[in-house]
Amino acid sequence: MSASGPNSANGVPWQRVFDQSVAAMAIMDLQGKYLYVNEAMCRLLGYTHDELIGLNYRDVTHPDDVDEGPLVGEAVLEKRYVRSDGGVIFVLLSRTVVRDSADRPQYFLSQAQDITGRREAELLWQRSFHNAPIGMALLDLKGSWTAVNDTLCRMLGYTREEMLSRSFNDVTYPEDEQQGVTALADLIEGRKDTVSVEKRYRHRDGHPIWMLIRATAVPGADGLPAYLVSQYEDMGEQRLVDAHLAHLALHDPLTGLANRALLADRLDHGLQQLAGGNGVLVVIVADLDQLKPVNDRYGHALGDQMLTVAAQELLGVVRSGDTVARLGGDEFVVVSLLPDQPSAVALHRRVAERLDTRITVSGVSVRLRASVGFATTDNAHTPPETLLHEADRDMYSRKQAHRRSGDEPR
Repeated sequence: MSASGPNSANGVPWQRVFDQSVAAMAIMDLQGKYLYVNEAMCRLLGYTHDELIGLNYRDVTHPDDVDEGPLVGEAVLEKRYVRSDGGVIFVLLSRTVVRDSADRPQYFLSQAQDITGRREAELLWQRSFHNAPIGMALLDLKGSWTAVNDTLCRMLGYTREEMLSRSFNDVTYPEDEQQGVTALADLIEGRKDTVSVEKRYRHRDGHPIWMLIRATAVPGADGLPAYLVSQYEDMGEQRLVDAHLAHLALHDPLTGLANRALLADRLDHGLQQLAGGNGVLVVIVADLDQLKPVNDRYGHALGDQMLTVAAQELLGVVRSGDTVARLGGDEFVVVSLLPDQPSAVALHRRVAERLDTRITVSGVSVRLRASVGFATTDNAHTPPETLLHEADRDMYSRKQAHRRSGDEPR
């Protein structure tokens, strides 16, 4: 290994190139003993040139990373070195075989890059990921899990292997799928950097789990999203309790229909839709005629069942977007946005017919009958209370007329 001739590049001795390189470099024999090291390698390991020459690379390798057996061929690997002061560093090591003119191995050229900062950050991330008290996962751009922590596995009841064979849609309730699909598209297409979603996942044993999910897109070298990082918090029974309390605040506890507060909101919404020229808003008021006699004869428990049946009859005659409410006692209200007045009249007739039937509750046959009035408007500025008052007055007029004529009320 002379300083000139075949060991020079364009007249520049190899030692000069070697010594002035900013990369830590060493030349080793085929057994791994250092024959030559540059200053960058000395600084990396904290030894002088003379201290390193003659040492085997295994002498400065962390005991847990020492490879057994002879060195074989080229290699790129990550390992730990122990510095002269006892400090441990992570390095990215590249090893190349130097051959003679007959292609026979003569030496190894080794280059080392200090990656301690990067590896410590990776280890910190891994520890944080795996030991986090909340669920964490990495996902590909199709929504499949590529890494999950133990907490998420426990939350959903699956093993890690089972989780890694699924996507988030596989455990999402069908009614909540669109939220996840939309959030994924927002991240992948760059509309949002982070998304938050509340949705239900299905536990392995079948019960629902309300999750608060926060996801972030991580860019690749080209600046485009490469994968996703997600955090999962089990909202637990409190989410179900909150949903139940919210439902109770807006619904009648006996029948499950809208209460007065929700009815007021739906009336306002219907009137707002009229501003766009959307037909007529109809309000139907139905008052059961036989509830008091049933209560007096059979008791309030049977009367409550009669109210529940009446609620189901009304739900069976309206459209899915209509509102059916119970205002207390034996009074029900239907609110519907319809294309024209004949449609409103037809709905009124169907409600009256539906609430004129014989039903059986708790083995007792009773007559379900109601007086049914209605009012309509195509004016978005009509006060809601005016509509309710007109429909109630129409209902009362029909009840009185039936009584005067001796007809059975409808």
